[in-house]
Amino acid sequence: MQGDVACAEGAICAGCRFFAGYPITPATEVAQRMSERLPLVDGIYIQMEDEIASMNAVLGASWAGMKAMTATSGPGFSLMMENIGLGVMTETPCVVVNVQRGGPSTGLPTLVGQGDMMQARWGSHGDYSIIALCPSSPQELFDLTIHAFNLSEIYRVPVLVMTDAEVGHMTERVVIPPPEEIELAVRPRPKVPPGEYKAYAVPPGEWVPPMAIAGEGYRIHMTGLTHDERGYPATTDDRAQWPLVQRLVDKIEKNKERIIRLEMSQLDDAEVAVVAYGISARTAAWPMQQARQEGIRVGMLRLITVWPFPDEQIHDLAGRVRGIVVPEINMGQIVREVQRCAAGQTPVYSVPHPGGDIHDPQQVLDAIRRAAGRKVKE
Repeated sequence: MQGDVACAEGAICAGCRFFAGYPITPATEVAQRMSERLPLVDGIYIQMEDEIASMNAVLGASWAGMKAMTATSGPGFSLMMENIGLGVMTETPCVVVNVQRGGPSTGLPTLVGQGDMMQARWGSHGDYSIIALCPSSPQELFDLTIHAFNLSEIYRVPVLVMTDAEVGHMTERVVIPPPEEIELAVRPRPKVPPGEYKAYAVPPGEWVPPMAIAGEGYRIHMTGLTHDERGYPATTDDRAQWPLVQRLVDKIEKNKERIIRLEMSQLDDAEVAVVAYGISARTAAWPMQQARQEGIRVGMLRLITVWPFPDEQIHDLAGRVRGIVVPEINMGQIVREVQRCAAGQTPVYSVPHPGGDIHDPQQVLDAIRRAAGRKVKE
C-alpha cells in the first residue's frame, strides 16, 4: 500500500468520518482515498476552496462531534497556521497531515523535503505546545495516524503527522489489524447537567476540560480570544491569559512521558549516535552498517514524536557518546534542538540537504566518521 493511502486507511480505522481539504502534491492521494472511502462508511468528504477554509471546516466538524482530518503540503500548511492556532486556543481535537516537499514557496511540488519541522512547532503565533509525529514507513503512516487521533482526543489539541514525499509515495506491505485490536481514545465528555456546564472548566487534578458537542443542549461559546471558564472573551487584563496559556502549554509538556515515542537501536555500546526522523532515518541505515564494519560503534535514536521534543533523552544520550550526527532534508532545523539538549556535552554534526532528494549515504557515513574522530577525505 502507498504511504498516503495507508494514512487514509489509518484515519478510517481511527473513526475519522470527516475530511476537508484542497488538492496539493504530494498529499493529494490522501484526499483522493478519503473521497472514495468516506461515503462507504457514512462519512463526509468535502473539497474546500482553499486550505484556510479546509482547516476551518475541520474545526467545525470536530465541535459537531466528528473525528476530523485534513492533509496538505508546505504551501497549504502555511495557509492553515492561523486556524491551527484557533484549534489550539479552542482546544479542538483534529489531525493535520503534512506530506512535506521541498521549499520555500512553491518549491519542488513533487520532490521530498523536511523543511516544515520548525513551522510545525512555532508556525502559529503566540505561546502553545503541539504534538507532531514523524512516520518512517507506510506501516507507520497507518499506525501513527490512528495514534494521532487518539492523542488529539485525549489532549484536545490539533495533532500533526509530519511525513514526507518519500514515505508518502513509498509502496510497502502494510498490516491492518482486525477492528477489535485497534485501541481508540474517547474525548472527555461533560459529567454535569447543561445548566452547570462551563466549556473550559477543568476538573481538579486534570489537564483537559470536558468537551460538549454542539446540538446536545449545552451552552457553548467558542472564541479565539483569551477566554474565561465559560468560554467568554476576557481580554482586558492578564488574569485570564496567564492560567489559560499556562494550561495549554502544561497539558502537553507535563505529559511528555506519556506522549513521546522513540526508537533506539544499537545505542548500548555506541560511541556515535545518529538522531533522525522520517525518510532520513531510513537513509542512515546503510551508512551505520558500513561504519560498524569499520569498527565504529554507532547507534540510532529515531524520533517518532518530534514535538514535544525529547529533551531529557537527548541530554542523557549526549553524555554517553563522542558525537551526535543529525541528517535531515532541510538546512538545519531539528539539529538545533539536539544541540540545545546536548548542552555542550558532545559535538553535534549537522548533515543538511536543501530538498529534492534523499541524502547521499556517503555524506552520512563521513559525518559518522568525523564524530568518531576518524579522518575523512574532503
